Amino acid sequence: MKQQGMTLVELLVAVTIGLGITLAISSVLIASENHKRTTTSTNDAQQSGSYAYYALDKAVRGAGSAIAGSAFPVDVGVLGCHINASSALPHGGAFPAPFAGFLGGAASTLNVAPVLIGKSQSLGGSDVIMIMGGSGSAGGVSRQITGGGSAITATLDNSVGFANNDLILVSQSGVADCLVEQVQGIVVPPNPTLNLVGVYYTPTAASATMATLAASTSAYVTPLGNATANNVQFMLYGVDDKRTLYSYDLLQNQHLVGGAADSVQAVADGIVQMSALYGIDINGDGIQDQWADPGDAGNWDVTTVMNSPAKMKQIVSVRIALVVRGEYYDLNGGTPAAPKPVTTSYTYFNNLRSGPCCAGTVLTQTVNLPVADQQFRYRVFEFTVPLRNMLLLAGG
Repeated sequence: MKQQGMTLVELLVAVTIGLGITLAISSVLIASENHKRTTTSTNDAQQSGSYAYYALDKAVRGAGSAIAGSAFPVDVGVLGCHINASSALPHGGAFPAPFAGFLGGAASTLNVAPVLIGKSQSLGGSDVIMIMGGSGSAGGVSRQITGGGSAITATLDNSVGFANNDLILVSQSGVADCLVEQVQGIVVPPNPTLNLVGVYYTPTAASATMATLAASTSAYVTPLGNATANNVQFMLYGVDDKRTLYSYDLLQNQHLVGGAADSVQAVADGIVQMSALYGIDINGDGIQDQWADPGDAGNWDVTTVMNSPAKMKQIVSVRIALVVRGEYYDLNGGTPAAPKPVTTSYTYFNNLRSGPCCAGTVLTQTVNLPVADQQFRYRVFEFTVPLRNMLLLAGG
């Protein structure tokens, strides 16, 4: 029996059904791929933001370690002193990008402070956060110099807790400058003495010399940490114009001790914006009372805080906002010629004010995105980091 072939009508019906199925499957695959790319991009932003949050939280939380104790109960001249550290500080010009705008972008004296915020002073327009702290021996308690030292020695009542390559900060209340020195050799009693030499040896500054400080009984030694252990944290954090969070070691440990080039270090990518506020205690009870904007000129700007130990002691926390962008360009249901915006702005520090409770200036910040950036998805990370060293000593 002869088999009958498909008629033209049947063939056209089969092709139409096949095309319909193909179109349906293609639509599902396209939607699935778009969803996968959106999810992957969002997850990447989430991971970058989470790591940046972790790195900043760890750094800021330890701010003031080894130096905060010098402010309570008696200031030994550490907070607010002009820091001099061999060839590292004062810096011989603007700091490397993205920190070239920090402190005005010129060769400027940097003062000792647990934390400073430079409003919009990084290359990408974000804030710069400066952290100072260390891992001081014997709890970071400042030791009084007993006199009789020299330009290369400092005599103390005891040398317990010190080791070779330890970094110390030599200061005196009423003297503008303080000197970072490096210990290389320790003489035990009856005259405990630290021998000072090494890449961080600093003989002199504008208003102080090591010889003068070592001969005075009103000068102090504050242990900071160890140069070879690289546990001294004098860091800058900021964002460049290519959405990368960078850090920079103000003491240039890897350069001076490790022999590497003096350079910034990438921390996390995808970071569009970093902004910060001070959390301040206005009555010395160790409880945060209100927020302060580092853009408040004459009150909480970086220069005012850097020169005011009293304001440094009021800072008990830092609130940080990170805006992280995914890398997927999303048409959002539009066409390449006319894409639909995913988002046109982002907002952070919602409902925060500079005064107690509901008073003061509104600190909420809204950033309107340029058209070219409206097809990407953003995540905002906002968190408060307590300064545990300042909180422990608040009201001391």
